[in-house]
Amino acid sequence: MPATGDRPGATWRAILTTNGTAAFTAAFAPNAVLAASVLNGPCVGAEAIGVFFAAAAGGMYDSLVFTTETVDGRKTYLEWEGKAFGKDVAGTTVLTRDDAGLIQSIGLYHRPLPVVLQFSRELAKRLKGKLDATLLGTSG
Repeated sequence: MPATGDRPGATWRAILTTNGTAAFTAAFAPNAVLAASVLNGPCVGAEAIGVFFAAAAGGMYDSLVFTTETVDGRKTYLEWEGKAFGKDVAGTTVLTRDDAGLIQSIGLYHRPLPVVLQFSRELAKRLKGKLDATLLGTSG
């Protein structure tokens, strides 16, 4: 379901607005995987991915704008920038779809490192008891 002339990230944002609903789950392949620079390991399944994005969307970003979107076959590459905790943050989101068009994997990469570490620590607080604790950064 790549964007067709929409603003960069419009299709992805639309999926995220359905978080917690059957429509959100239906956008993902079984055992979809989220790999993120702010996690210690992969987050597996639409439900766990939804929990992650609900925590991240809940006021961790002061602003976020998708600046570029490129679709190449089954992959969608999104570049974004914004502010988190009052600091500049940027990154890339890579969505990979299966043959049916369902999201099979998400690669979510934040930068710079100080914001990655702060984001990871804040996620660990917000997701405690909601996701496998081994996924969550607690040091630093």
